[in-house]
Amino acid sequence: MTETARPANGRSDAKRPGRGKNAGLTIDRVFSTPGVHPYDDVVWERRDVVQTNWKTGETVFEQKAVEFPDFWSVNASTIVTTKYFRGALGSPQREQGLRQLIDRVVHTYRRAGEEHGYFATPADAEVFEHEITWMLLHQYFSFNSPVWFNVGTQSPQQVSACFILSVDDSMDSILNWYREEGFIFKGGSGAGLNLSRIRSSKELLSSGGTASGPVSFMRGADASAGTIKSGGATRRAAKMVVLDVDHPDIEEFIETKASEENKIRALRDAGFDMDLGGKDITSVQYQNANNSVRVNDEFMRAVEDGKPFGLRARSDGSVIETVDARELWGKIAQAAWACADPGIQYDDTINDWHTTPESGRINASNPCSEYMSLDNSSCNLASLNLLKFLGDDDQFDAEKFERAVELIITAMDISICFADFPTEAIGQTTRDYRQLGIGYANLGALLMATGHGYDSDGGRAFAAAVTSLMTGTSYRRSAELAAIVGPYAGYARNAVAHQRVMRKHQAANDSLRTVGTLDTHVQQRATRAWEAVVKLGETNGYRNAQASVLAPTGTIGFMMDCDTTGIEPDFSLVKFKKLVGGGSMQIVNQTIPRALRRMGYATETVEAIVEFIAERGHVIDAPGLKPEHYEVFDTAMGARAIKPMGHVRMMAAAQPFLSGAISKTVNLPETASVEEIADVYLQGWKYGLKALAVYRDNCKVGQPLSDGGKKKDAAPVEAAAAAEPTVVEKIVYRPTRNRLPKSRPSRTTSFSVGGAEGYMTSGSYPDDGLGEVFLKLGKQGSTLAGVMDAFSIAVSIGLQYGVPLETFVQKFTNLKFEPAGLTDDSDIRMAQSIMDYIFRRLALDYLSFDERSELGIYTATERARQVETGSYLPEEDVTEADSLKNDAGDEVDTDLLDEPDVAVAKPAPATARTTSELFESLTGTSVDAPLCLTCGTKMRPSGSCYVCEGCGSTSGCS
Repeated sequence: MTETARPANGRSDAKRPGRGKNAGLTIDRVFSTPGVHPYDDVVWERRDVVQTNWKTGETVFEQKAVEFPDFWSVNASTIVTTKYFRGALGSPQREQGLRQLIDRVVHTYRRAGEEHGYFATPADAEVFEHEITWMLLHQYFSFNSPVWFNVGTQSPQQVSACFILSVDDSMDSILNWYREEGFIFKGGSGAGLNLSRIRSSKELLSSGGTASGPVSFMRGADASAGTIKSGGATRRAAKMVVLDVDHPDIEEFIETKASEENKIRALRDAGFDMDLGGKDITSVQYQNANNSVRVNDEFMRAVEDGKPFGLRARSDGSVIETVDARELWGKIAQAAWACADPGIQYDDTINDWHTTPESGRINASNPCSEYMSLDNSSCNLASLNLLKFLGDDDQFDAEKFERAVELIITAMDISICFADFPTEAIGQTTRDYRQLGIGYANLGALLMATGHGYDSDGGRAFAAAVTSLMTGTSYRRSAELAAIVGPYAGYARNAVAHQRVMRKHQAANDSLRTVGTLDTHVQQRATRAWEAVVKLGETNGYRNAQASVLAPTGTIGFMMDCDTTGIEPDFSLVKFKKLVGGGSMQIVNQTIPRALRRMGYATETVEAIVEFIAERGHVIDAPGLKPEHYEVFDTAMGARAIKPMGHVRMMAAAQPFLSGAISKTVNLPETASVEEIADVYLQGWKYGLKALAVYRDNCKVGQPLSDGGKKKDAAPVEAAAAAEPTVVEKIVYRPTRNRLPKSRPSRTTSFSVGGAEGYMTSGSYPDDGLGEVFLKLGKQGSTLAGVMDAFSIAVSIGLQYGVPLETFVQKFTNLKFEPAGLTDDSDIRMAQSIMDYIFRRLALDYLSFDERSELGIYTATERARQVETGSYLPEEDVTEADSLKNDAGDEVDTDLLDEPDVAVAKPAPATARTTSELFESLTGTSVDAPLCLTCGTKMRPSGSCYVCEGCGSTSGCS
């Protein structure tokens, strides 16, 4: 059954009588069909959901014959069944299908909406129910996870995923902080708070003693979070700790996690298990929180100007110490370089966009940094699947998008009427200010499908226009609701400030410079929405103090079958897909052929490009693809990974149109410098972001890249321990050097790269394994010749100590520097540098075909054969084994892929269980992410958190 929605019958306007007449909303049908229940419009099927831990082989979950629409992927149905179905397994109370789940939630929303006067008539309530049901059924949007966990059950009706707490400078308040945080973690949510009210360790207590300072109290909170996690949670406790940059203990705060990271490295080198979830990781502190420094404009200007900056006492605000602002800024960047913490929050920017400043400042955020509001408050989230609004004509249906936003905002506001909260203070603040957090997922897929590069003016303009339309429509509906059920309780005292912020959003929309017809149409509708926001708000006020954020959308992103999460770009061009009939496949993302067709490529060219991507995982040198179109297919990782500032600029494009902030981490390569991180943080301030976090690849020990190597190394240790049970000291493995024999075979290769000539001599062991490399480039005695000699010795010694040649090839191919360009080697016509050429040549000379295939390195003969026959192998080597088979060895019907126009589909490598692992096997590049504690597979980045594609677990709070 197709997912085509009926045309909209008109705008779902709210009647706007005088305040107190409570006429209710009139809802028109946009998505559902009159006289047909949404469930009757799809084909349902029964599936068995079985989930195993791949490391142990243990079945961790099994439920037979669950019911889902036939167009839902296996991954989506598995995650929903394991995460969201309520009732004990095997009991009659256990939910058996998606209908029961959606009905449990939507019927609760409808009843509450009717009870609180949201709808004009019972017929409008029914239309609302059908519209929300249709959109959920067809994966147009999803509520955040707590809604699916709790709504309609006997549990407390908690609907919020994000919480902000507060703590004052008293022991009662500090101990209450521990208690409140613990209850929030127990429920699977996360919380953040600002510790800046607590006196520093440089100030005196009233009794005359010296205060402990906030960092000391962080230890207790960290231990509490770690205990709750080990007590049965499926993910680590998610928390955010913020400290103002003018706090006297700011340097100690900055260095906490970097110092602990050094301890982790020392313990790891001594043989302790320091992986994430390892038995020894609990011996270090501060590992359960994200840390952020709250900087203000005064400090940032001092950094720019190189001026001193005062640290202020908490008791009276007096300056008790003066520091060099640039030196302190450098310490922040150094710590972030070492361990990814602390992040940055820009205080003046945050509070300049604050709609309720008369009720208090915004001091902190939730753990993922997208929700920023008053202390002791919460926010419930929902996210739209943007790709669903892209029609077959490749036009974004802005009208349907508006209608969807209106319905979702209405449902989200209704939820506050019946919601429960972990503390009375949080409940009171949330009911008084009614903060909402609508957002979206699949932006990266939408941009690619429409031919926009993520890091391009067109991509940023389109993203900004969509975000502006979403938030403008949300506040317009909020003003309409205020006319029916009243504005939020705190609106009267904040009316001037709230209206000022609405005008700031409107001005940002007016200054948005569109690039193409696609974003121009969306921005025009956004302009009309913001005009209505300002006009209606002056008359009615607003129902909600906040309306929008951009969350990570980890688990719910998989529920909606999204290719990309939140504001993120596509993770990779090839993805891992489970099949209904069993087994798994490696397929090229379907947004790629759609984008190529939209850009005017012929069918034959599209097929050739997709085939190339299936083999290489990137588009560089793809046959027939114009270089100017490469940027459309740039991804978060891989050969054309988006540069750090590309991520920052995309965040800056969306930020002016959000009530809150954006959950996103800017990834940098392992080679990034401290200065580069400092510049990213500085540019974030200049671009007007509210918060920013960075992650340098491989900067954390406790984020394992794989465990295969670890198991091999552990085997001798375990055997020795079994043989000598009385030995208590750790056995440390040390590599030994395998020197080459006096007489060994070698080959000398002359080469020319970009006009620069040189010679390479490579010597091998008798079994043909490479053991040494000598390079001659430049005149003897020159600096270049000396550097190349030293480099040759380093590589040769590494080879003799057992470093695989594949590792050197992975590290040194694709390095870009001069000289570069044409070579005189028929197998390698172009090289990006001399290093790129040398290690490609070594791979061709000393690695097997299978090893080279994983690295995407082929001879000229192999490439020519691939163009002619579709395979790099000689025809006699292509056997029936290359046919599509599942894990049991049976033929797989590719119709089970449930994806139209699948250009390339083949069995996924046996070592791959998720897209992250498939990416690693295809490109030879590691994905710097932890293993899932539930199912053992490699997670992937999602906003400022990580999400498991296998079971839906997240490392954060959303």
